[in-house]
Amino acid sequence: MEYLNKKKGFLGLDALHKNNSKVIVVPFGLEKTVSYGGGTKKGPMEIIKASHQVELFDEELNKEPYKEIGIKTLKPFVIKKEIKKALDQLSNINKKIIEKNKFPLVLGGEHSITPGSIKPLIDKFEHLTILHFDAHADLRESYQGEKFSHASAIKRCLDFSNVSVVSFGIRNLSKSEMDFYINNRERIKIFWGKDKNRYDISIIEKIFKDKTVYITFDVDGFDASVMPATGTPEPGGLFWEDVLPIIKKVCQVSNVVGADINELAPIKNFNSYNFLVAKLAYKILAYTFEFKN
Repeated sequence: MEYLNKKKGFLGLDALHKNNSKVIVVPFGLEKTVSYGGGTKKGPMEIIKASHQVELFDEELNKEPYKEIGIKTLKPFVIKKEIKKALDQLSNINKKIIEKNKFPLVLGGEHSITPGSIKPLIDKFEHLTILHFDAHADLRESYQGEKFSHASAIKRCLDFSNVSVVSFGIRNLSKSEMDFYINNRERIKIFWGKDKNRYDISIIEKIFKDKTVYITFDVDGFDASVMPATGTPEPGGLFWEDVLPIIKKVCQVSNVVGADINELAPIKNFNSYNFLVAKLAYKILAYTFEFKN
């Protein structure tokens, strides 16, 4: 695998940093099934570009987390044209990362990346719990004739028998998705967007305690007022202050083994949205490795 260096990678860090890197950032701008607004293929590099403006000191943790983590960023590469082949390509990349005992952070691209991203983790761990932030349940069997659609991302993850999902911020789904959820509550827990002011962190702690966890964050989980730069923005969503306590608590009580952030569709000259995603990515890594031990 080839890496970006000389200030071109995530956070503007040299890949040859003296610390042994624990994280590999994978830019994977897959855009095959977007059904409303486009542009997600540009998301990864805009996130990386914006990350160069993120302050490396974390005032909450009172440290510069990157120094203890070590981060390398893969050089951009050609993504396979056919979606199933693209997902297999991502699976193979993450398999190599995991075999090196590194943490994969995949920057999408559309949400259809997630089942490909988790495949090597499914093979490695007895059970995987997905922490899922999104406006949409993504539980359709298929959408517009494509079973690997972004609207089917979580359904495809649940095709693996050793996966369960805990979703936050959901506020838009179809009748068929609701039926599937009702019939599979032993594997799916939804914290609805409308109830965000009543989320109980102690319940969240119990759900995730001692679990092996993968984080998938569709940026339309954020309220459309702070994140319009996505293909399917939705009102009534989560804010920064809603999201961070959940991620922090999950990182404190579980073993987070990988993550992806997806569905950023950059808007020219509106860099604040790219910056928000870049800071979110750094915060996920900071929390993950702060509590690893």
